[in-house]
Amino acid sequence: MEILFFTEKVDLVIENPDLLREWLTKVAGDNHFKVGEISFVFTDDNSLLKINREFLNHDYLTDIITFDNRQGNELNSDIYISADRIKENAQKYSRSFMEELHRVMVHGILHLCGYKDDSPSNKEAMRLAENKYLSLLADL
Repeated sequence: MEILFFTEKVDLVIENPDLLREWLTKVAGDNHFKVGEISFVFTDDNSLLKINREFLNHDYLTDIITFDNRQGNELNSDIYISADRIKENAQKYSRSFMEELHRVMVHGILHLCGYKDDSPSNKEAMRLAENKYLSLLADL
């Protein structure tokens, strides 16, 4: 079991990495999954746009791309997050950078656990789950 954090092309320090690992492992467990190997790669808009074009055939900016390599109930993934999008969205939604970063991180884990955000009702369920797990992080 391993959750890893990498940065490329951005100056970002992951605060309390052990706490984040514990939190994300609890989120997975709460949804009946265990963590295999999950790599979070924090990068910039240009890198995520290139990945979005190359692997998903999408030509737009996004805050997160989650590659799902689940094996049964074991979560394995490379999760790419744009620090540029996090910064912009934090300002847009009047949140701190770290709160928005944590929201996007748990969003990726929830996708791996089967949550979707492809319809209004699914988006609402995803948002409720994000809020629930952000509260859990605050309580750790």
